[in-house]
Amino acid sequence: EVQVVESGGRLAQPGGSLELSCRASGFAFHKTWMYWLRRPPGKGLEGVSRICTSGDSKAYADSAQGRFAISRANAVNTVYLQLNRLKPEDTAVYYCAIGSASEYTPPPGQGTQVTVSS
Repeated sequence: EVQVVESGGRLAQPGGSLELSCRASGFAFHKTWMYWLRRPPGKGLEGVSRICTSGDSKAYADSAQGRFAISRANAVNTVYLQLNRLKPEDTAVYYCAIGSASEYTPPPGQGTQVTVSS
């Protein structure tokens, strides 16, 4: 059974930083592209970033480019998202999801809440 557990979300101030983690199990993590998605309040799911199996190839949504950094540690089946220079519009529930180079499957976890507010 595919399982992911996201953590690290909390209340943060504008301009601050957070690191989110997603621990995965139930599939061949080292062979799987991983995604971070988010759902802002009252809005739909949106892609934030993705990372290839080795970690060499990464991509970001325009909203995340230059501020967020995705990484992975295959030895511990974990993908990370470093969020820097946070803005109020980054407020959302953040999810990790599994996928391929071109698409992701619905996130299987509960997500972690990030709230950016002064």
